[in-house]
This record gives sequence, C-alpha cells and structure tokens, in this order.
Amino acid sequence: MTRATADTETVAKAIRLACRAPSLHNSQPWRWIVGEGVVDLFVDHERILRSADRSGREALISCGAALSHFRIAMAAAGWKANADTFPTPAERDHLASLDFSPAEYVTAVERDRAEAILKRRTDRLPFYAPTHWEVIEPWLRNVADDMTVSLDLLPDDARPALAAASGLTESVRGCDAYYDDEMRWWTDAFRGYQGVPPSALVSGAERERVGFNRTFPATQCGDRRPDIPTDEAKVLVLSTPEYTRADALNCGEALSGVLIECTMAGLATCTVSHITELKKSRAVIQELTGSRALPHPLVRVGNAPVAENIPAPTPRLPLSAVMQMKLHEGRSARCPQP
Repeated sequence: MTRATADTETVAKAIRLACRAPSLHNSQPWRWIVGEGVVDLFVDHERILRSADRSGREALISCGAALSHFRIAMAAAGWKANADTFPTPAERDHLASLDFSPAEYVTAVERDRAEAILKRRTDRLPFYAPTHWEVIEPWLRNVADDMTVSLDLLPDDARPALAAASGLTESVRGCDAYYDDEMRWWTDAFRGYQGVPPSALVSGAERERVGFNRTFPATQCGDRRPDIPTDEAKVLVLSTPEYTRADALNCGEALSGVLIECTMAGLATCTVSHITELKKSRAVIQELTGSRALPHPLVRVGNAPVAENIPAPTPRLPLSAVMQMKLHEGRSARCPQP
C-alpha cells in the first residue's frame, strides 16, 4: 500500500541535506517546522547579519537555496515536495509550506543531485578555466529560467570593472565599524558550527589573484595554487525583475540549481555577494550585463586542480538547532539531537 506522506526520518534527513546550502558567512538563517505531512520553512531573524544584510535580502536568498536543496533531497528519497511560497502574508517570516506526494520512480540524475549537495564546497582560491563550458553554459541558463531568474555570463574583459565594484563596496564597508565587528565574529576560529572557518579563507596573495572576492580577515595559508597566476573562472550573474521577497527566494532556488549542476559537472564554484550589497556597485554589474534586471549574487565557475585534497565541509548547526517538531494542538518542540 502506498504511503500517504513521507515519514519523519526521511524528512529529517532531507532537512539535514538542505542545511548544506550556502548562506552569507555561513549564518544559516533558516528554521524548519515539521508537522503531520507538512514542512514549513521560516527565515530566522536572529541569524540575519545586521550590517552586511540590512534588508534581509541575502538571508532570503540563502533560504531559497535551502528550499531547493530540500526538494532535491526529497526527490532522491522518492517524494515530490510541493511548495506553497509565502502562504501566510501576515507572517512575513513564513517562506514556504511543503507537502508531499510519492514519485513513480527515482532517476539516477535525482540521486546524483542529492549526492552533489555533499560534494559542493565554496572555493575562494583561483580557478582554471572551466572545461566543456560550451556544453555546460546553456544547461545552467535552463536551470535559472525555470525559476524566472535571468543568468548572464560576464565577458572575460569585465574583470577590471568587477574589481572596481568590489573596491567600491569594500571602501564603504571600511568605514562601518559594525561591519568589521561582524566579519571578525563570523570568521572567529572558535565559532564552531557557524561562520567561516580559517580553512575556507584565503591569504591576501590568493585573493589578489582573483581580484574581486570579498575581503575576509587573511589567513596564513601562504599562496596556494601557484600554477594559476590569474583566476580564469567564468563569472555568472543571477538577476531578477525586482527586489521583492519572492524574487530573492526564487534567486536562492536558482542559485542552488546552478551550484549543484556545476558540482555534478566536476566544476568548482564560489558565490560572490558583496558586490551587489550596495546600490552603486550593483549599477556597475547592471552596466556589464546591459540589462535592467537587478543583480543578486555572482558565481565564479572553474576547474580546481584535480590532485588537491578535498577540504572538509564547513560545519553546520546541529539539526536540533534549526528543526522543530510540531506537536498536536499547534505546539512545537525542538527536534532531539540525533
């Protein structure tokens, strides 16, 4: 007899995979409530960066990526997750409500996508040019188009303009003591399950060879990948018609799709968001795309050296910190630590 709904263990495993989604400074601004046959996704305001993300836009993008990761994980488990986004307009933190229907079968590609969630890393080091790009680029555009998000490939000669936009953002941020405090807090070596660990950061020399990465506190890692004197990554831009909450959530889902497809193709990726945090630097990106659409994150895509050791995954909060079980009579309880 076909089950009417996904069991709690399957849902919990999918949420654990969903929480591997990228988020600004690994802030993980999501909260999941699991009920009888329904899962609700909320943005967690306590985990929104007050200086780097004053509008909360990047937190919504992060939640959109987590939502997409969750649906990928459920598909690999044999369930279609049907999402109703922004189901309660009066409750702005409530981003999606999902129910489930059993799939007729699970494809190999669906399983590969779920496995790619665990393989994906944010790689801030320089890349070689991506191989087979002429095949991969059209596929990535299809992923974005499915979410009403436009994807633009910036020309290779756009790097000086990107560096200028990055410098513009950094110069403004340099006058913001609160931003500096946030950066130090989220990159503290003892942050544990949240923030960016030292192993995921780069030295000043490594950052210079990329040219437009966010300036984090530099590590003492030296100069890795010396055979790549200048970053050769392709640079993608995800944009939406406006900056509504729905646009940001859609952008996050599209970002998830792009990152997962690149990972499946064996490509390294790095999301670059600071360039679009300010209006003036966003205008630079709009001029490069030649579009009136409003840019969200940029994504660097390329090849990392095959012989390198794969870095450990960036830590995530325990499931008990982000997932609650909805009890009868509308009450909620924290998910017990597995």
